[in-house]
Amino acid sequence: VQLQACGGGGVQAGGSLRLACAASSRTFDTYVMGWFRQASGKEREFLAGIRWIPESAWYEDPVLGRFTISRDYAKNTLYLQMNSLRPEDSAAYYCAAAKIYGLRTVEKWDYWGQGTQVTVSS
Repeated sequence: VQLQACGGGGVQAGGSLRLACAASSRTFDTYVMGWFRQASGKEREFLAGIRWIPESAWYEDPVLGRFTISRDYAKNTLYLQMNSLRPEDSAAYYCAAAKIYGLRTVEKWDYWGQGTQVTVSS
C-alpha cells in the first residue's frame, strides 16, 4: 500500500489549506483512511478518519468543525480541508490506512504516507 501526501505549506492564522493523499483504488476499497499530525517534540495524534461503505467520518475534538475529511472517487485521492487554522495546527501531517473503522490509536493503523509540513503563522 502506497500513500502519497501533499499540499502542505505556510499560511497565516485564520487561513485554509487542503491536503491531499493519493492511493490506488484498491487501497480505498480495502481500507479506511485517516489523517494524523505530529508537531515538533510531540507524539503523533489522530485527526480524522473516513470509511466509504457506508460513508462515515469521525474526528478528534481539536479539529471538529474546522477540518473536513473527504475523498474524490474519480481521482482516488483523500483530502483534508483545513479551515480557521491556528498556530498550534503547525505540524507534519500524515495520511494513513487501516483495516478497522473507528481507530484513533496510532499504533493500530497499518500503512503510512510521508509527512507534509503545515506551518501556521500568527
